[in-house]
Amino acid sequence: MRAVRASLVFVVLLLAVTACAGGGQPVDLANVTSVTQPSPVNVEENPAASATSAKPAPTCDPRASLRPDGPLPPEGQMRVGSTMKAIQDRGQLIAGVDQNTFLFGFRNPSTGALEGFDIDRVREIAKAIFGDPNKVQYKVVTSAGRLDALEKGEVDVVVRTFTANCERWQRINFSATYYVAGQRLLVDSTSSATSLDQLGGKKVCAAKGSTSITTIRENPAKLVPVQVDNWTDCLIMLQQGQVSAVSTDDTILAGMVAQDPNVKMVGDRFTEEPYGIGIPKKNTDMVRFVNAVLERSISSGAWLDSYNRWLGNTGGQATPPQPVYQN
Repeated sequence: MRAVRASLVFVVLLLAVTACAGGGQPVDLANVTSVTQPSPVNVEENPAASATSAKPAPTCDPRASLRPDGPLPPEGQMRVGSTMKAIQDRGQLIAGVDQNTFLFGFRNPSTGALEGFDIDRVREIAKAIFGDPNKVQYKVVTSAGRLDALEKGEVDVVVRTFTANCERWQRINFSATYYVAGQRLLVDSTSSATSLDQLGGKKVCAAKGSTSITTIRENPAKLVPVQVDNWTDCLIMLQQGQVSAVSTDDTILAGMVAQDPNVKMVGDRFTEEPYGIGIPKKNTDMVRFVNAVLERSISSGAWLDSYNRWLGNTGGQATPPQPVYQN
């Protein structure tokens, strides 16, 4: 019986070897002609205008903030009853930031720490309250989530390439302008396009909730606006040929150029984007406090040091904006 089993095993092995050596063709070959690149999560073409953006914009000076009400209090000694005292008692400043915008707010891959020009502003506020710039709880928010995070009280401040405009002033407060950017165009290095007007009928990417997506939508060349959650998604879609261009603030685009030598920023600025620090509407004392922090940052040279570290090679304006106050 053992001999019979051995013979059967030998026959099975022989048949297997013969089949492998027979040169037979595999079946069900897939005829692959193209591969569709995956799209980012929540990508949307031709998004409808929001209800608020469809309304006429109120008239205001979006740069005009609230004047500081005196010298900054000593670090760690916030005035009783103030917003800053409540933050001090909590033990951390809660700041809404980005982690995907190189040079402004991004996560250092070597250390895991958040860094950038915007992050420096957060650390200055924390130091003014606690005497320690590290007493911060960072909360990553998308462009579309900035206003909601402030209105719901989820954060004390939002420092995230946040353009102050009259529509947003109706819902939140802004600090004085701490940087002025301008919308430009990013294209593949082989593209001949230099303006939005030359991209009629083509897809142009920007982040949801940004002023940039509104500018793209309203351009008379009838572009196809494509909105995504994060700016890095726009860069990926451009790299994959899913959009013809990315259009947003030149500071954000400069970070993309620094990451990918196969893209280029073209054309002149065609908007002005005054960046302010977003603060909940009710916390006017915090607005005045933050403006005092910004004034100290500029007068001490800290603003310029931060600019030189992060933005010195972008070709931007190295002079800090002059503050404008309502009163």
